[in-house]
This record gives sequence, C-alpha cells and structure tokens, in this order.
Amino acid sequence: MVGGLAVMNLAELPTCTRCDLSLTRHLVVVGAGPLRPRLMVVGEAPGAREDETGEPFIGRSGQLLFRLLEEETGLTREDCFVTSVVKCRPPANRTPTRDELLACRPWIERQLELVAPRAIVTLGATSSRALFGVREKMSDAHGLVREYRGTPGLATYHPAAALRGGRAVEELMREDFRRVRAWWIAA
Repeated sequence: MVGGLAVMNLAELPTCTRCDLSLTRHLVVVGAGPLRPRLMVVGEAPGAREDETGEPFIGRSGQLLFRLLEEETGLTREDCFVTSVVKCRPPANRTPTRDELLACRPWIERQLELVAPRAIVTLGATSSRALFGVREKMSDAHGLVREYRGTPGLATYHPAAALRGGRAVEELMREDFRRVRAWWIAA
C-alpha cells in the first residue's frame, strides 16, 4: 500500500476494466514520454483518434498544444510526458463522470509517482479539478501556481478550447506556458 492505495502495476492498465468505459473503448491510452521529464502534461480523456491509435494528443488539439509549448517553453513533445486523467475515451467525447474519474485515479497517481515530473500542466477544467482540486472557472483558475503532492504546476485551458475560442484563448495558454518556462523550465 502507498498512501492508502494498493500499488498498481501499470502493465495491467491496457486491460483495465475498472469502469464501463472499458466496454466501449478500442484502446487504453496510457500516455507517452520520458521518465523524470521537465514537464508532465495531463488532459481530460482520449478523443477518437487517440482511442484508435493508443497515442495521446495526436489530433488537432495535440498539434496546437505542442506548437504552443515549443514556441513558449522550448520543450518538444519528446521532452514531455503526456497523459490524461481518464485513460479510455468516453462515448461521443463527453466529459468523464465522477465514477470514471475515481476509477482511473489510481492509474494517474501511479503514473505521477513513476514519471516524477519536475512540473505539471493540466489542460482544462476536468483534469485541473482531478489533480489540483480546482473548483473555480478556468478563466479564474488558469495560470495560478498549484501543487500535486509536492510537484508544482498550473492549470491552463485545453487546446480544444483554443480551437473553438480562437486567438484570445490561445494567447492565455501562451501566457501560462511562459509562466511554466519562467518558474520551472528555466530554473
């Protein structure tokens, strides 16, 4: 037991049946990236392309995310560990339920323990709520220093919000990524 939870073997994650998402998924999207990265990026849940391939953030949102990260922090996709708080795609890309988030909670906790990032960025309200306990709207929560079990981080908008909301949301994400660079990447 670690912190009251049974230590989970990540090798079991691809066959997880802890919630009903296991009935509709194609593939579990575990995450990808190096151990002990300068940055761990945590989204909400896989989308359709991710569910088909098992790779995180490979669609339009992922392309935007990593373009902004590289432009504002100098980090490439290969420098970051990328994952989601829920490992299976919810039907029709709906927001994960509380039960689904709770079912996946031990997986993300184990990943954070093993990956040991220098800093964490959560994307959107769901992942920010799940990891940092954020309760306010993203417009109030983004860019503020947070902490997950001693690891610093911040919440920012999901890149899908920038794709829908345009340049204004993209600029807020850029501002947040510049904070990440100043606080943890350059330090």
